[in-house]
Amino acid sequence: MRPRLRAFALVLALAGAGGAHAHDERVGELTLDHPYATPSLAGSAHGAAYLKGIRNRGEQADRLVGASTPVATRVALHRMALDAGVMRMREVPFIELPPKADTPLRHGGEYHLMLIDLKQPLKDGERFDLTLHFERAGTRTVKVWVQTPRGETRGAHRH
Repeated sequence: MRPRLRAFALVLALAGAGGAHAHDERVGELTLDHPYATPSLAGSAHGAAYLKGIRNRGEQADRLVGASTPVATRVALHRMALDAGVMRMREVPFIELPPKADTPLRHGGEYHLMLIDLKQPLKDGERFDLTLHFERAGTRTVKVWVQTPRGETRGAHRH
C-alpha cells in the first residue's frame, strides 16, 4: 500500500507544479507573465494591476493599447518617470513592446495598470478578470491574483 500512496503523492505534487505555469498566458507572439494586483487601500477608489512582464517573442514590435476589467470603471496605462527630480505618474496611450524583449509592468517599476473607480475593494487572495488589448496580437483575458508584494505588509502599498 505504501508504494501506491507514494505514487499518488507524486502525481498530486506534479499536478500542483503544473499549475504554477498556468499563471502565464500567450496571445500571438506575446507571453503574459504572472498578472497580479495589490490589495487596495482602505477608502481608496483606485487600485493597481501588474504583470511580472510581457515577453514579445516575435520579430515585430507590438503595443499594449488598453485594458478593461469588471472590477473597475476604467483601466489606465500608467508610466512612472522622473520629472525635475520628482517621480511622477502619467497616463500613456500605449506601452511599447519591442521585439525579442521583455517589458516589465511590476510593482514599483516604470509601467503599471491603474484601476480607476473600483466597484469593490481588492482583497488579498481574490482573483478577477483583466482583458488586455494589443495593437497586433489582439485581445486576451487573464486571471489576476490579488496579493501583497513580497517584503510589504498589508496596507503598506502607497500609490
